[in-house]
Amino acid sequence: MRSLTFAVSLVSLTFIQARVIVDPLDLATYDDSTARTSFFPLAAAAYSTNPQKCLSAKFSNAQLRRQVNVQCDSGGKNDICSAYTALLPANNAVVLSFRGTQGFLQLIEEADKSVFQSQSQWIAGGKVSKYFGDAFNTLWNAGMKDDVNYLLHTNPTFEVWVTGHSLGGSMASLAASYIVSNQIAPGNKVKLITYGQPRTGNTPFAVAHDAQMAYSYRVTHNRDVVPHIPNEGMEDYKHHKAEVFYKESMKPGASYKVCSSADESNDCSNGLLITASVSDHLTYFTKDVSQWGEAGCN
Repeated sequence: MRSLTFAVSLVSLTFIQARVIVDPLDLATYDDSTARTSFFPLAAAAYSTNPQKCLSAKFSNAQLRRQVNVQCDSGGKNDICSAYTALLPANNAVVLSFRGTQGFLQLIEEADKSVFQSQSQWIAGGKVSKYFGDAFNTLWNAGMKDDVNYLLHTNPTFEVWVTGHSLGGSMASLAASYIVSNQIAPGNKVKLITYGQPRTGNTPFAVAHDAQMAYSYRVTHNRDVVPHIPNEGMEDYKHHKAEVFYKESMKPGASYKVCSSADESNDCSNGLLITASVSDHLTYFTKDVSQWGEAGCN
């Protein structure tokens, strides 16, 4: 009995030290260290004109395959979207990382397009913002498709890691879904972590996305405005699972809440009265995401 008591106490102490509130099923999946030290540098690297700098700084023998830059849509706005593919031999992973918003003006424009412009049918089910869908498809057909197929053909046992910040988070969400839908990789081989992702599609899309992969996490920082764009319910926009909410601090050891029981939950960022911080959107894990990525993740 004393051994059992000690074991329970040890588990309790672990929870206290980490200051984490999670559902039991999430203990084997979301991990702060993985999100902070692996996926986050990969997301930040997409802001650099040379992602290899971040890759070399944070991973052993990482190999950039290609960076792709395209016009996000055909509306003549000159919005430039970017993404890259890479290989992480030491982590047994193929990487797809998508760049987030460049400049506050484009941030506002994203919100406008997501809310007011048309939606398009999505391959897995439901509808998504046409702007996000077009941006992903253009990047995919500009070289990412060939790179992913090649990297997985030559490394068939590797996982697929998909990530992105802001607009990049929405494109990463679509990329992971597309890869599973087209049987490029099975859902149990795909890992998705996004940061400050806007609402990307409608409720049927969220339901379909939830069914495609277990390892799917949307990290949100306190009052970050972008995860609440467009407003919940407008044109039936809704997030997919699962939100990981860091309230206030994102310093090492900071507490966070994993909300996996519903696509959106008042136990996470939806429970805040005010969610209008641009600063919280630009800063994750105490780093200015774009500046840190541009500086080579150093």
